[in-house]
Amino acid sequence: MLLRIRRDFLKLLAIGGASFGTGALSWRTAAAEQAQGKRTARGVADFKEIKALAFDAYGTLFDVHSVVALGERLFPGQGTALSNTWRLKQLQYTWGRSLMGRYEDFWKVTEDGLVFAAKSLKLDLDPAKRQQLMDAYLALAAFPDVAMGLQQLKEAGYKLAILSNGAPRMLQEAAKSAKIDQFLSRIISVDEVKIYKPSPRVYELAPKRLETARQTIGFVSSNSWDVAGAASFGLTTFWINRGKQPMDELGFPADKEVEKITDLPALLKAA
Repeated sequence: MLLRIRRDFLKLLAIGGASFGTGALSWRTAAAEQAQGKRTARGVADFKEIKALAFDAYGTLFDVHSVVALGERLFPGQGTALSNTWRLKQLQYTWGRSLMGRYEDFWKVTEDGLVFAAKSLKLDLDPAKRQQLMDAYLALAAFPDVAMGLQQLKEAGYKLAILSNGAPRMLQEAAKSAKIDQFLSRIISVDEVKIYKPSPRVYELAPKRLETARQTIGFVSSNSWDVAGAASFGLTTFWINRGKQPMDELGFPADKEVEKITDLPALLKAA
């Protein structure tokens, strides 16, 4: 059922993302990002060079739709709709705030998305229910392939990190709750640069914080727009396409598409 919910959400995201106003970057920002793109023109990825892997968190390691069950208990018959609308607005608010230059951390953005979702569905989100749903984001379930995949990659000698929109506390608590913190060398948050993905400033944090060259880092995400952002910056990219969706048409496809994180160890070993 959760897989069906995820597939339905991905279709909704494709439609909702297209309908969201793109706004306009200032000429300075646009020029800077065009220059960045020219500096990071990509050649053919060499997986043999990969020494570290940076993972997106939400939708890649953590299943954001694991809140459906709680939503259903609190609002019978509305759990799936609440989760889908919440996640869609959460993402749209990160993009909107980045374009406006009005950063708020991911906890605030997530709460704002929840409030909108409840209003749009005409649900009575009292303070207790609001707190329950927000707290659920600190203990999201990890996808079934995550723990084993991370363990295998760590045992193979790769340095592993999270590179996420999430606020530091959210990421730390979610990783601890899912028992995957033991596999991670670093948890890297956009909070350091006060802008959200897919800004190149976010992906630039990976080589800085992992203290390794850009070409030795693989970026792993289930969100194809996130993969495109990392690829545009110049990272080798791996798309975890659990929902079997088409790649976003952003001009930067993944270097490799797989279905689950446990596919990565054998792929990298064979390089």
